[in-house]
Order: sequence, then structure tokens, then C-alpha cells
Amino acid sequence: MRSAVVIEEDPRVSTTQEHPVVHAQPAASREALEPAGSAVPGSLLADIDATGDPAQSGQADVEIPGDPAALRALPPGDLPALARTLRRRLLEITSRSGGHLGPNLGVVELTIALHREFDSPREAIVFDTGHQAYVHKMLTGRAGLEGLRSAGGVSGYPDRGESEHDVVENSHASGSIAWAHGIDRARRLAGDPATTVAVIGDGALTGGVGLEALNELASDIGTRTVVVLNDNTRSYAPTVGGLARHLQDLRDGTVSAGEDLFTALGLHYIGPIDGHDHAALAPALAQARIAAEDPASSGVVLHVVTRKGAGFERAEADVMDHWHATGPFEIEPPTEAEVYPPADAPAPTTTWTACFGEAVLEAARADGRVVALSAAMVDPVGLTPMQRELPGRVLDVGIAEQLAMDTAAGLAHGGAKPVLALYSTFLNRAFDQLLLDVALHGEDVTVTLDRAGVTGDDGPSHHGIWDLAVAAQVPGASLWAPRDGERLAEALPSALGTGGPSVVRFPKGACPSELPATARIDAGDVLAGDPELPIDVLVVSIGALAHRAVEAARSLREQAGDDGPNVVVLDPVQALPLSSSIVDLAASAGAVVTVEDGVAERGIGAALAVRLAQRATMGTPMPPVRTLGVIQEFIPHAKRDAILAENGLDAAGIEASIRSVLG
Repeated sequence: MRSAVVIEEDPRVSTTQEHPVVHAQPAASREALEPAGSAVPGSLLADIDATGDPAQSGQADVEIPGDPAALRALPPGDLPALARTLRRRLLEITSRSGGHLGPNLGVVELTIALHREFDSPREAIVFDTGHQAYVHKMLTGRAGLEGLRSAGGVSGYPDRGESEHDVVENSHASGSIAWAHGIDRARRLAGDPATTVAVIGDGALTGGVGLEALNELASDIGTRTVVVLNDNTRSYAPTVGGLARHLQDLRDGTVSAGEDLFTALGLHYIGPIDGHDHAALAPALAQARIAAEDPASSGVVLHVVTRKGAGFERAEADVMDHWHATGPFEIEPPTEAEVYPPADAPAPTTTWTACFGEAVLEAARADGRVVALSAAMVDPVGLTPMQRELPGRVLDVGIAEQLAMDTAAGLAHGGAKPVLALYSTFLNRAFDQLLLDVALHGEDVTVTLDRAGVTGDDGPSHHGIWDLAVAAQVPGASLWAPRDGERLAEALPSALGTGGPSVVRFPKGACPSELPATARIDAGDVLAGDPELPIDVLVVSIGALAHRAVEAARSLREQAGDDGPNVVVLDPVQALPLSSSIVDLAASAGAVVTVEDGVAERGIGAALAVRLAQRATMGTPMPPVRTLGVIQEFIPHAKRDAILAENGLDAAGIEASIRSVLG
């Protein structure tokens, strides 16, 4: 049973109500602010106390207000206790559901202050990235975050379907300044005097569109846009690049007032401000509003320094990512047996990400030209083992997939063998570079896509259901979608040895058991059925759904007996480009069913159907084709298996489709 959580005050968080107006001070007089994520600073959250008595912290709890108006009505002296309540509730909720705990622990005081100063929803607050909006949701009528990241429950990102206070889902980073500035322009045209706010993390500001938006905002005299730069020095990992160094200089006080980058661009810079100090935040935000309302001023940048994971000692002490995202967990600290399991404990499940990490490290050991790239996600995409062993050959370019793709193209042209490791959903951000920089020039770039297909809990923006459709449109692209970990280990060297752009995609979670081929033919690996006999139904299975396709074929055979239809399940191994062998085999079959966890209308199955149609004649018509895949809609958050079943991609659904083409 979990113990209650008791919050204690951080001695560095001021509770005085008097505070001078905040100006950017000269470096010599400004105290350096501690960067976020340093080794266990004073915690806002005490360790577990079995009594669960909030009075032990010196102040009784304050319940979460029902809406921002009620929040604004609270006396300032209640805010530290409210922050404590919010942190405790965040821990209790995410311990059951999982979620983005670290980022939200870090913005508790900031979000309270934002909703006290700005009148949401009249004055829009745009969060970037959207995973730091849990506290915002709790302060706008969703205090319990009911059903967080579960089907029918509260989304892990802003969601207009939940609340008028949610403006932009914004899970892909860097767009908030442009959104807020656009909203501001529209409201000024309509004569609306409201201020608009973008809350952007320092990691998200490494993205090109964020910097482009700052450049544009600086030229717009009269804008009422406030940019709150939430500087916790991290995205998943520490923020990289020259901008990160500049923010460090601002935090340290080594940059003189007026010599910061933002002022040089023409923006009104305020800061840096302690983002966990209620008494500092309130006047700073008020000053930002005054500056934004000045018709002779351009945009305002308020630099706020926070600590990711603030208030939960285990998160603050986690140097990897400060509990950026977590599955369900025990609030009580783990026991020694959990940290050091006994020798006879079951081996942990191998994940697709771990399999890839091993494969890319082996490739790098074997070939000194292999270089891996990440867009601010070295650890989530499995590159940590390679980074530890070969740190000079792992490049992190920040949240900048376009930059990563073009850098990979340049590396390839220079003679290296780049491997760009992304989440599948983030490939969308670099399509132009994949198409017209990599593919047009035939550069040998390997792109690996983790979290491909349906991902589940993080909702529509994180499903990797577009990559097969994207790759199918790129001339000269090669694509592997391995069905198990063994095939993934084979796919990466194959991709590295293939000219032009290559894609290797695999899903989230545990690797399935190995699924060996029963036969190998020119068209690929046969997983069920007899390719030497006339084929009644050819099931072309792309990727990790192969186990389901085989189960469907076996179920049909068991029910029909030896006289039943010959259903051949084929894994093409290399799904793109479509080989003439697979097109010939499909044309010879009585019917074809394709299975993939991407959009059905644009993927590999659709490409095969087009090829079959192009060769069909009156005398030799094409066989009937069923392209099974995901519906072309934005799919809300739910469990992966439930979404697959709903789209007919479980074994029962595949079997039903096979029966339907048999008539």
C-alpha cells in the first residue's frame, strides 16, 4: 500500500508577498540562478511520511480551485500550500497511469502564476511542448486528471475537446510562439486588446520554427505576445548548442543587461526569474503584460528558470531525464531487492528500442564510418550504449529534425554512413529534407523509426501511422519493417549497405518471440501456407503484425482442415521498393490481403494494389485486394491492442478479412 505524500517547503522558495519590480539587472549585481537538474537541490517535496499529515509541513493543504477565477481569488499566502497539493496530486495520479511527471513537477509555481495574471481562455496560453500542461489542466476544471492517457479519459496533451482553455495540442515542439503570435495578430485585427502567451521550453526553442517565430515577433511593433521561456536546461536530455550556452550565461549573470540575444533581436527581455518563487513570478508576469501592452514595443520574452522534477527527490536526482516520462510506479522508494533483483529473477523483457541499440552499436564497431544522429532523444531512441562507448560518433542536434536530416545528408556526401534515429511521428517534420535533400541527391542515409505504427497512450500526435505512406512516396527509398528482434538485427546492416535513403521502422514496447520462416522465396519469407501450391489467399504482412497474421491463417486452417484454402502469409522483409517477385506472386493468387499498422489508403498495400491494377487486363484481371491498416483519421489515446482490434488488425480481424475475400 502506498503511503501518503507529505510536502515540505523549499527554503529557497520565497513566501514573502513584497517583491520589487523585476528588471534585467547588470551582471555584477545579479545572483546566479542554479540551473535545473543539478544534483538534488533543496526539494519541494519531502520523502514519504506514513502519517500523511499535511500540517507537518507547517501549513494546511489548499484544495485545487475549480477554475482560474477561483485561483485568482486565493490570497498569495495560500499559494505555497496549493503548489504542495498539486505536486502530491501529480504524484498520486501518475503513479497509477504513468505520464510526463518531471516536466509538470517543474512548472507548478509557473502555471499558478500564469493563470493568476492572464485571463484564460480570453487570453490564450499556448504550452510548448504540450506535455507540460498537466498543472494547467488541473487548474482549469480537471483537478483529478480523470483517466489520464486512457481511452475516454484526459489526454496527456492539451485537447480542445476537453476544455476551452486548451488551445494547441503541441506535442511536436517549437510551434507555440508562431501560434501565439498568429492568435495575437487575429485579435488585433478584430480590435481585441487581449494578451497572448506562449510557454516554451528551452529545449523546444532549439527547433527552427521557434527561432523563426522569434525573428518575426521581434519585427512586429505593437504585438501583445508574451513568450515565457521555461528554462530547465533540458528536453529529454540537456539542451545543446549555442543558445543553451547563452541561457547558461544569463543564468550565471555573465551577460550584461541589454547584451542578451533577445534584446539584440529587438525583443523586450525580462529575467532570469526563479520559476519556483511565487513572489518573484507575480511581478515579473505583471511587468511582461505591461511591456506587451506598450504599442511602441515588440514581443516580450520572460526568462524563467525551473527545475525539471522539482519537489520529488527521486526525480531531481535522476540524471538521465529527471523522470521526463514514466509508467506506473510505486511512490515509496524502491527496495534493495527491486534495485538489485536476485540472480534467479526472470530476465527483463527485451524491447525493440534495446534491440536497435545493440544493432547500431555493432554496426558502429564494425565500420568506423557509421555515425548516429538524434533530435534531442539520444536515450529514448536507444543510442545511449553507442554514446557511452563511442561518444564522438553520436550527434544530438536538439529538437530539430529538419537539421538532423540535412546534417545526415551532408555526412553521407562526405563519406560517412549516417543513421538518423527518430520516433516515427517526428519523421513528418523532416519530409521535405528526406524527399528533396536526401532522396533527390541519392544520399546514403539510413533513418530508423522507433514507435512506428499505433503507439497508444500519447494519442493522435504520437501514433507512427504515417511513415509507410510517406516512404512509399519517396523515389528510390528502401524500407524494412522487421517482424521480430532477430529480423531487426538483420535489417539495419542491410539498410546501411543499400544505396540511397533507407528506412527501418519498428514499434514501441517488447519484442515478440522470434517468428522463423517456413520457407524463403524470391518474394520474401513464407510464414504460413505452401507457396508451391496454388495460393487461394496471399497475406502480405508488413512488420510486427506478422504474429497476428500467422495466427489468423492457422485458425482458418484448423477450422477448415486439409481441404481448406491455401492461405500463404508472406513477409516481404524489404517492403520497399516493391519487387517484381512479390507483384508476380500477388497476381498469381486468388486474392490478396495486406496487413500493416499504417494508414490503409496510402501505404504498402495501397502501392501493391496500384501495381496490380496497372498490369491487369480484361483477359487477366487483378485479384481482389483487401488493404488492412489504420483508418485515415486522428486516433485518440487508448491501448495499442484495443486500437488494432478496432481497426481489424488483431488475429480475429485479419481472419475475418481473409474469409471475406474468400466469399
